[in-house]
Amino acid sequence: METVPTEVVQQVAEYFSVLSEPMRLRLLNLLRDGEKCVQELVEASQTSQANVSKHLKVMLQAGILSRRTEGTSAFYSVSDPLIFELCGLVCDRIASRIEQQAQHFRNFSLAAPRT
Repeated sequence: METVPTEVVQQVAEYFSVLSEPMRLRLLNLLRDGEKCVQELVEASQTSQANVSKHLKVMLQAGILSRRTEGTSAFYSVSDPLIFELCGLVCDRIASRIEQQAQHFRNFSLAAPRT
């Protein structure tokens, strides 16, 4: 078996760490329908401009987002649509686990003694 270089493992870990922040996932979801300016993202996420800008910068540096300016406004869009497929896979996996857990609870609650 081939050993994976440390640099490769580090880059993969960093990419996943970008997605480990709930606010970043919220912002990605807001950008799902297309480009938005920072102010639109601030209003929709109900947080401060500084907080939104901080998270946008991280995703921009990771290559997930792209940025363009128009006058004094900055507009962001998803540059790597594969991110939505990745999030979809994770959400499907979590939903399956929740459904399995729910079935265990149903089975338990229906296990009344027979008389």
